[in-house]
Amino acid sequence: MKRIAYGVTWVLLFSAACNAGGGSQPEFGDPVVGGAPQAVEDEFVAEPEDYYVETWVDDLHIPWSLVFLDDNRALVTERAGRIRLIENGSLRAGAYSRIDAVEHAGEGGLMGIAKHPEYPDAPFLYVMYTYRDGESLYNRVERYEDTRDGLIPESVIVEAIPGHRVHNGGRIAFGPDGMLYITTGDIWEAEIAQGLETLGGKILRVTPDGEIPDHNPFEGSPVWSLGHRNPQGLAWHPETGVLYSSEHGPSGEFGLQGKDIINVIEKGGNYGWPLVLGDAGVDPYIDPIILWPRATPPSGMAFWQGSLYVATLRSEALIRIDVQDENGEPTVKSIDRLFAKGPFDGVYGRLRDAVAGPDGALYVLTSNRDGRGSPRAGDDRILRLTPR
Repeated sequence: MKRIAYGVTWVLLFSAACNAGGGSQPEFGDPVVGGAPQAVEDEFVAEPEDYYVETWVDDLHIPWSLVFLDDNRALVTERAGRIRLIENGSLRAGAYSRIDAVEHAGEGGLMGIAKHPEYPDAPFLYVMYTYRDGESLYNRVERYEDTRDGLIPESVIVEAIPGHRVHNGGRIAFGPDGMLYITTGDIWEAEIAQGLETLGGKILRVTPDGEIPDHNPFEGSPVWSLGHRNPQGLAWHPETGVLYSSEHGPSGEFGLQGKDIINVIEKGGNYGWPLVLGDAGVDPYIDPIILWPRATPPSGMAFWQGSLYVATLRSEALIRIDVQDENGEPTVKSIDRLFAKGPFDGVYGRLRDAVAGPDGALYVLTSNRDGRGSPRAGDDRILRLTPR
């Protein structure tokens, strides 16, 4: 399918998809609030004995996302607009690439990065960033060619995604199906998460060239799932192929706080925001598998050593989740808050991303220079965890 130009055409396509599905705009009021679906309590483990932790790279400025190109090279995004090269464990001075169009405003800026599933034969990198058009902020996903000396702009994959100083989503990743998944936020306008006429508050799915796959759930639409507030993490279970996503809960909307969640993402699924929260049991909305009543804001995450590891911001913990498949249903067996002495007292401060490396280690990005943390010596940094 030829990629369709974004803008008014998208609105027409989304409206047609909504009408074809028999959907109608829901009425918005206070959400139905359910409890926490998990049957286990979080455990604090300030000094986990099963890992060796070292600083891999330090003195970064608000790192957001990390991608390994091969065994020796990796790229990390910095929110103000720089992409940095790490080669053989050393950070190259200066920028590998700088994206001048980036509008670093609040939580917006340069965010997710991903490599083409056939890299290096297809030498393309994908980045998501906030940009300004007149008085408005938007987000776009752009593809760059990697020359091994830097990145050259190649094509725009998706643009005119609603943007704001907050709630931009920002995570991009290729799934086992070779498609690009993109998380987008509700930009503090909760109702847009339920509307197919906008790209905000969604998880999108497109081909590596930005086309809409024929087997997406809504005809002519890149929307894979909807009803999201601010999803910031994507990870596929290495055995079942099930997609998990992390999402920030309310921070004042409808008088609610906390209620951050982990979802299992289904094709065409509606995850309820802002109509339902938690284990509400209201059809047709899909309940999360985990809800934390206390503010946790989860961000990037990865499966590693048989568990799901989630970087968290305000709670300053690396959360380890033992989730197992029981009769086709993901079941949470334990939740450990690693490197955390208490609810908001982590050893390394705010954590933005967790990435499994090609060497068998787990790499964790701190985010203490983002304006909400307390920078420590060497911040921001990338930590390297290896099993003892």
